[in-house]
Amino acid sequence: MSVDEPVLLGPARVRELAAAAGVRPTKALGQNFVLDAGTVRKIVRQASVEPGEVVVEVGPGLGSLTLGLLAAGADVVAVEIDPVLAALLPSTVTAQAPGLRVEPGVASDGSGVDGSGADGPVVLRDSTGRARLTVVTADALTVTSLPGPAPSSLVANLPYNVAVPVLLTFLERFDSLDRALVMVQAEVADRLVAGPGSRTYGVPSAKVAWYATARRVATVGRTVFWPVPNVDSALVRLDRREPPSTAASRQQVFAVVDAAFAQRRKMLRSALAQLAGSPAAAVQALEAAGLDPGDRGERIDIAGFAALAERLVPVAGAGVR
Repeated sequence: MSVDEPVLLGPARVRELAAAAGVRPTKALGQNFVLDAGTVRKIVRQASVEPGEVVVEVGPGLGSLTLGLLAAGADVVAVEIDPVLAALLPSTVTAQAPGLRVEPGVASDGSGVDGSGADGPVVLRDSTGRARLTVVTADALTVTSLPGPAPSSLVANLPYNVAVPVLLTFLERFDSLDRALVMVQAEVADRLVAGPGSRTYGVPSAKVAWYATARRVATVGRTVFWPVPNVDSALVRLDRREPPSTAASRQQVFAVVDAAFAQRRKMLRSALAQLAGSPAAAVQALEAAGLDPGDRGERIDIAGFAALAERLVPVAGAGVR
């Protein structure tokens, strides 16, 4: 290890940082901090992080995964909703990665020149001037653009309570992302990777399939977190692919997905009646798309939903993500 290589956080250091800043993980923000450096290395490895690539991290917390990404040579854009944690991250990283310095004009605690933190992102650079870490204080669900070069991957320990919305939001808004590796609640992981006919197949499964191929790559035990959650976690790898070929828009396709799963046990001819205008119109659209009106949404893949949306246009034009 070179003297400038980031030193990953261990359990004692995580608790020391939290205590010094007066930080306690909050359930409201779904915060569970990673204590185990081995888990961080596993995440980075499964994400196939390459030196020099731009990685966006949502919810960096105390910086455990951030340091792992920096150690792999990535340039990180960290989006943190908690202003206390966002302000703490630059000083933590400069302490653990001596080769990095906060950009002049910004205080070491991450606040702006006037101490308010209102001067925009905080940037940490290496000795060559390369931006290695950019800290953005924002709600990930409201972010529509990121500073610097477009990110090629998303790597994150996503808060349990917003994991699916955050993932879908970033896949939609940042088409430069060609892959993602997210740590989520094991139950959420099962839903993200489920295929048609599976008990866990539903809205998240179908919508993720519009953007990417998803697979569960590892299980993560509870003891690597502080506080220890009541559930296990898992790593899900997503690789971007082209959406199904269709004349319908993504919004139209997603409107059909939402309607199909609004009442899971309903047959499609009933579930889509309101969207189509009538049960008879729903049957006509389903048959035109080559689907069985007696089927349920749980049996239809994303290509089937796309074909169906074409037959329901323009009725299905006001979908939600």
